[in-house]
Amino acid sequence: MLKKIIAFTPLFGALTLPIIVPITISKVGINLGILSALLISSLWFIAMLRTSEMPH
Repeated sequence: MLKKIIAFTPLFGALTLPIIVPITISKVGINLGILSALLISSLWFIAMLRTSEMPH
């Protein structure tokens, strides 16, 4: 199960960020678009660090 989460994390962020940010900018405004980009990229970065596999 953990292998699927590790494999899905980069894909989720790479697809979510370019889809949600432009939609947020066009519907709500540039300020919330930038805020959503910051929040999504921060959460993605944290998830990538938490699920990374380091060599021993």
